[in-house]
Amino acid sequence: MTSIALKNDPVLRKKAAPVAIEEFGSHNLVKTIAAMAEAMFQEPDGIGIAAPQIKIPKQVFLVAADVLNPVQLNERIQTSNKTGAGKSRHFTSDDYLVFINPKIEKYSQKKSKDIEGCLSVRGIYGEVTRSEKIVVQYYNVNGKRLSRGASGLFARIIQHEVDHLNGTLFIDKANNIQKI
Repeated sequence: MTSIALKNDPVLRKKAAPVAIEEFGSHNLVKTIAAMAEAMFQEPDGIGIAAPQIKIPKQVFLVAADVLNPVQLNERIQTSNKTGAGKSRHFTSDDYLVFINPKIEKYSQKKSKDIEGCLSVRGIYGEVTRSEKIVVQYYNVNGKRLSRGASGLFARIIQHEVDHLNGTLFIDKANNIQKI
């Protein structure tokens, strides 16, 4: 089982290195992504994870694909919480989206506050203000350059994970922090 770096781990405070051109499509990159997915899905509420969170300081993050389907996401989290199924859940590459060397190109001026938590900062939640819509450019595992828009929860997760790649934790930006 892949362990998740906790908030005091120095790897979480360093800017992650870009994935080099020769690393795209490599066994090592595929292995890193698989370890990230395992760590994310072992947590019932895992919806995003950045490589530094598994102590790999590279510019890679994943977002659970069911984030794009709120009903499906809610069902997964509720089922996992009841059964503890997150720890043994089987998943495939269809279950998550991969973002490598991401750059947020556009942020909407309209922002909203919402409660955030983090797999590396368990039991602590706080209100974070983020842009409601973004456009992100990134690469897939094979090195193809892509761009996509995101809104709502999806945009929030991307911004949260990009913060991880820059050595920032949500608690650095949060208000009304509460331990739950």
